[in-house]
Amino acid sequence: MKTPNLTAGIQFTLLGFSEILELQLLFFMLFLVIYLLTLLGNLLILLTVRSSPQLHSPMYYFLCELSLLDMLYSSATVPKMLTDFLTGSKAISYKGCVVQLYAFHFFGGTECFLLTIMAYDRYVAICNPLHYAGIMNKITCAKLVAGTCLVGSLHSTLQTVLTFRLPYCGPFKLDHYFCDVPPLLKVACAETTLNETIVRVNIGVVALSSFALILGSYIRIVTTILKMRSEEGKKKAFSTCASHLTVVILLYGPCILIYLQPATSHPILKGVSIFYTSVTPALNPIIYALRNEEIKKATRKLIFNKICS
Repeated sequence: MKTPNLTAGIQFTLLGFSEILELQLLFFMLFLVIYLLTLLGNLLILLTVRSSPQLHSPMYYFLCELSLLDMLYSSATVPKMLTDFLTGSKAISYKGCVVQLYAFHFFGGTECFLLTIMAYDRYVAICNPLHYAGIMNKITCAKLVAGTCLVGSLHSTLQTVLTFRLPYCGPFKLDHYFCDVPPLLKVACAETTLNETIVRVNIGVVALSSFALILGSYIRIVTTILKMRSEEGKKKAFSTCASHLTVVILLYGPCILIYLQPATSHPILKGVSIFYTSVTPALNPIIYALRNEEIKKATRKLIFNKICS
């Protein structure tokens, strides 16, 4: 006899934020603006770097990858949320839930590792400038980016397989606005202690180890900067590092808070989730544009040329 497909016909309901129509319309407008800012801001970074030969260096190559990941990371959750606000339908199919969870963790995990690579790039540039061109050549940069995608894929696959190996027999209501591990574990009709432990360990290894490597790099970087004689050189180095560190804190802080306690469903944590899935990707290009003089000059030149043409 064939084993029945227990996942056939399953639809999860995303409870989201509010059932009040007026608030849903308000949320729709708010998050639509944030999402458009995310797309436009990161697209502007991509166009600026591509059209500016002076920005064709490893640091800005990685910044382009970060901008691309920010757009994809936000797109994994926000369009579905906007559709739910507009239509009132909060259902998502089992397969759609699998795809959303995988995409969210793939782009998020890849971005975590990319931020670690960016910290290493700054470490080599500031602490070992004479060998920077030889160490961070095009082939090395391409391999590092490919490596972040590979590790991000492994991380996402582990999260997805462990979550959806569990049986789900109802009710299929997720106290969240997208499919993620913590709300799915709460509605699984099986023991989830092992899953919760593995989630903690996996997220701990990914987030804490990456954060530790970034912190170690910046300790060496700050030590080297303080030894510089040029005040202008110190200011430029600190400005570049401050932008990266701000992005790291905005991404890692909320992630660690959420995933190291996967059984929690406090409403405040839902607000924390919306911050790092929607707001942070929109803030990243603003942070880099405001803190980086080269980006600001190249952006102004790009906009001026487009207007004149």
